[in-house]
This record gives sequence, C-alpha cells and structure tokens, in this order.
Amino acid sequence: MDSSMVTAFGLVFCTLCLLLISASRKRSGKGKLPPGPDPLPIIGNILQLDTKNIPKSLCMLAKDYGPVFTLYLGSKPVVVLHGYKAMKEALIDHGEEFAGRGSFPIIDAINKGLGLAFSNGERWKQIRRFSLMTLKNFGMGKKSIEERVQEEAKCLVEALKKKNGMPCDPTFILGCAPCNVICSIIFQKRFEYHDQKFLHLMKLLDEKVKILSSPWIQEKEKLQSEFTMENLVCTVSDIFGAGTQTTSTTLRYGLLLLLKHPEITDKIHEEIDRVIGHNRSPCLKDRNSMPYTDAVIHEIQRYIDLVPANLTHSVTQDVTFRQHMIPKGTTIIPLLTSVLYDNEEFPNPDQFDPGHFLDENGNFKKSDYFMPFSAGKRICVGEGLARMELFLFLTTILQNFTLKSLINPKDIDTTPVASGFGNIPPSFKLCFLPSQNL
Repeated sequence: MDSSMVTAFGLVFCTLCLLLISASRKRSGKGKLPPGPDPLPIIGNILQLDTKNIPKSLCMLAKDYGPVFTLYLGSKPVVVLHGYKAMKEALIDHGEEFAGRGSFPIIDAINKGLGLAFSNGERWKQIRRFSLMTLKNFGMGKKSIEERVQEEAKCLVEALKKKNGMPCDPTFILGCAPCNVICSIIFQKRFEYHDQKFLHLMKLLDEKVKILSSPWIQEKEKLQSEFTMENLVCTVSDIFGAGTQTTSTTLRYGLLLLLKHPEITDKIHEEIDRVIGHNRSPCLKDRNSMPYTDAVIHEIQRYIDLVPANLTHSVTQDVTFRQHMIPKGTTIIPLLTSVLYDNEEFPNPDQFDPGHFLDENGNFKKSDYFMPFSAGKRICVGEGLARMELFLFLTTILQNFTLKSLINPKDIDTTPVASGFGNIPPSFKLCFLPSQNL
C-alpha cells in the first residue's frame, strides 16, 4: 500500500471518528436530545433495527433507553415515545407542539404536502377544519350515516349469500363495504361491487397502502399553504384511504380471530339472539346492550395492533420535554403498540381475550390505553364512523351467518404476514353458512 493510499485511508478513518464523536455528543443530557443507542456515521442506527418488524425493534430499545429515546435514521434524529404516560404527555398534554406530521417522502412526492393526512402547519389546520365541517354537512355523526351503513351491511350480506356457503377469501368483499360507505358520503351514491369505476378505485387504494409501506427517504420541501382543486383531491384520497383500508383489514382480521376462537363467536351469537333477534337489522343503540360484543370488537382492535408505529409526528417548535430539548421539525414516532400491549393495563396482552374490556360483572370497561386511532390533535377524523362500521358490519354478518373454518381452529395462525406500516393478516378462506340452513 503506497503512502497516498495510507493518507487517504487515514483521512477517511479520522472523518468517520469525528462524525461518530459529534453524533454521540448530541445524544443526551439536560437540554439535549433524549438518550439512545450511539449511531454509526451516515447510516445511523439502521443496523440495530429489524426492517421486517421495526415496532418490535423499537420496543426492545425502550427496555434499554427508557420511554423516550432517540435513534438516527440515516443522519436525522427520530424521537420514539414508548408507553401510555409518554404518549399522553406528548400528544395530549403538549398536543399543539407535537401536532406536526413526520415525513413520508414517497407520499410527499405524490401529494406534494397537500391533503389531510400528511400536510402540516396552517394548511393542515385549514384542511382538517374544512374536512370536519364538510363531513358533518354530509351527514357524519347523524342518523342518516347509520342508515347508510345499515344499508351497506345488507348489501354485504347479500354478496356473501351468493357464495352459497362455499369457501371464499373475504378480502375483496370486506373492502367493498367500507369503501362504499365513504362513496355514499362523498359522492352521495353507492356502487355495485362489480362496477368498473368502483373496482378501479379499490385498486388505487390498494396501491396507496403499498406506497405507505415503502421505506422512508430524506424529506422534501413543502409547498406554501393554499386551497386548490389538487389539495381537495388529495384530501378526498386521504379520507378514502383512511376510511376503507383500516376498517376492511380490521374486519378481515376480526373474522380470522373469531374462526380461531369459536367459543367467543358463540357468545356473540347468543348476545345477538338475545338483544337483536333475526327480525330486524342491528342498530348502533344495540351496542349499549351488548357489552360482550363491544368488548370483542375493542379486543380485536387492540390485539391486531393495526398501525403499531402510528403515522409519524413532528414537533412544530423547539420543545423542552422531560428535561430534553427536541428541536423543531424533529420526527416523532408515537409507538402505539407499546400502549395497546401494556401488560399492566392488559394482563397477558399477547392473548386474545375480550375480558380485557369487561369488569367482574360482565359490563363493558373503558380503557384510556385503547388508542388504535391515535390520540391528540392528529387523532383519526373518522374514528366515530369506523367504530360504527365495525359494530354494524360484524353484528350483521354474525346475525345472518355462522362462520366455518376449513381447518381445525387450533391450527389457525393469526400472526401477521407483514409488520411494516401496518400489521397485515395472513390470507385465509372460510365458509359463510346462512343461519336458516342450520
């Protein structure tokens, strides 16, 4: 090795050492970022994360560095919030400061900082205010929306009846139902499940979920705030994406869990027979008289942990948080899985147990730790609609059908096949046996 190569190697080595020392000095201490694992130059802490299950990796790091810690994705710091207390303190008690949206570069390249879910600052405030007002004017939160969901539930049942009790994959049909509810709100009409325009819309929504599951890159500059047709289109797209995929995936995962636990399904059938019967459609007020079914639906949402790492947030200004300084614009990961799987609030959290939401008398028990829709300023705008759909769709299905697994329930694997942006259930088939044929 000649002297020039030795010199070059020495310079590179010294540069890397300086970068490492510089990064380490920024790590912790009063007035600095929260503590965390030492990053490597350029790549940060990426090698310490399991890219197939990042939320699990973050939970493991929290055991060493506490409920608020810093890691580097590349050269940029990210602050992770682990556990209910840290989440509540940040998203609720300091809601305004933690209300920014973190970077999703691939989405940013498409939406250009527009829309509801991924916008920031004054633009986000105006669009959120406009969306809530418009959805309310379109009937959100009113009896008319419940009637639309009930009507769609009937259409869902009719589509399932056409399967004639034969094995089927419920993914497509369960996706159509919540999508049609959004269509009925936005377009004031529903579509037949085989309509070509409707099928194209479903395809686009699937592609958006795949994009969200792509890796994060460096952040792009945001556009100036303004109302444009492009912004409205992005907002409608966000509402469709949030209102369709999350609900349909929850329903699909829920059916898989009910196949796995037939004894729980039997108890829901008993409650439906006692409270609703078979001569009328389920309605939202029935939920108050059906604590077990309500507990099962809550446990489905808790157990599947649909979006374990949440959508990233960012701080809107320099924030002093637990004696640490978090600079404006720093990405925040509120780790929802750490709240939904808290072993003190939910004993044996890895078990699917509706008892997590029932008291000793069998009454429904609320929990502040139930955060599948996130919390604070960025809580899902469609939470009320989603909760309504999950109850009405699930009870209507079970009112009309008995679920039959193609394999022994004990052999059903409910482990998600992917744990990137969201936990995706494995593909499965089942038989919907009409109640009158039993």
